[in-house]
Amino acid sequence: MIYPVAVIGAGPFGLSTAAHLRARGIPVRVFGEPMVSWRDHMPEGMLLKSTPVASSLDAPQPGHTIADYCDAAGIRRLVTDEDIIPVETFIAYGEWFQQKLVPELERVRVVSVDRRGSEGFELKLDSGESFTARAVVVATGLYGLAHLPPELGGAAADGPTPTGLVSHSSQHHDLARFSGKELIVVGAGQSALETAALAAEAGAQVRVVSRGRGRVAFGAPPWKQPKLRPESPFGRAWSLWALSYYPHPYRYLPAEARHYLVRRVLGPLGAWWLRDRFEGKVEVSEVSGIVRADVSDGRPVLSVQTLGGRGEELAADHVIAATGYRVDIAAMDFLGHELRTALAVSRGTPKLGAGYCSSVPGLYFTGLPAAASYGPVMRFVCGTEFASPRLAKHLAGAHG
Repeated sequence: MIYPVAVIGAGPFGLSTAAHLRARGIPVRVFGEPMVSWRDHMPEGMLLKSTPVASSLDAPQPGHTIADYCDAAGIRRLVTDEDIIPVETFIAYGEWFQQKLVPELERVRVVSVDRRGSEGFELKLDSGESFTARAVVVATGLYGLAHLPPELGGAAADGPTPTGLVSHSSQHHDLARFSGKELIVVGAGQSALETAALAAEAGAQVRVVSRGRGRVAFGAPPWKQPKLRPESPFGRAWSLWALSYYPHPYRYLPAEARHYLVRRVLGPLGAWWLRDRFEGKVEVSEVSGIVRADVSDGRPVLSVQTLGGRGEELAADHVIAATGYRVDIAAMDFLGHELRTALAVSRGTPKLGAGYCSSVPGLYFTGLPAAASYGPVMRFVCGTEFASPRLAKHLAGAHG
């Protein structure tokens, strides 16, 4: 009997991978709600920082870019670096891609994955079904990976919650609930700055607290990009060009170098078009660090150390940690204990070999969990162009 391949996740990487597997004639079952992280965990009114060329899911045949979707939907084409993509348009594009290329998507959740001897893997679904897969592709995106810095834990005893004193930026779809409130947003990346701008536009009094090396800054508009450097989906720079189009040797770098580059390359920076909506509307406190978070009179209070070395306290009605995501295999609790303990990891992330295969034969990871092995481009939608065809090719060869 030929068992199917299971793809867990229906975001950009899951859908792109599934499309490539189907094009190779490989039986595949795909699980999840299409574009769920984008639909439920991004703020309403958000605009994508990425350009159209960096926002298309890779497909095994032409005709499935975001510009193709615009043509099919009868809306203005998004093609140039100056075209800004509303999150609602991107979600609709992903759903269109799914309907055309992955029509058999099963909108159920995978509860557990365990090894089943030489036959592959046993999966259990929340529908009650169990079945065997010859290989599993984990493409669960940001699910369960939201990072809350430990120094904020004093005001979030039960972890970040949208109705508590401290939350994570991924927990807010409607920022209008902060109208008339004092809000602190911790972070200096696009998520922090856009969350702050949207909350201010909704009537909140907002302060951004940026820590350490994370200074609030905005990128240059397309017409001010340097002309004598190679073009990449992220801008004109030799390093960005190499990491975007030639991530092959990345996994051979020393572990320290790989993790450093994932953290530092394409680090905190606001989109060029956000500057006018941010400056003059949002207060900024650039500090050397947050010492701790406490609760006073029912409000969160951050004790910070200023750049000059002084101690200072900042209070608000609520704190949003726009502090990104951390890959941690331990958080992927749908993977059975035996699987998780068998995986070779580096700082909680799976070590991946050729074709995105982990140390457990037949178990693949793509998207953010692959960044420590294949570079920062795996954090972005355009990483599907490199990852999906190579993963599908390796899987076809290893399990054909």
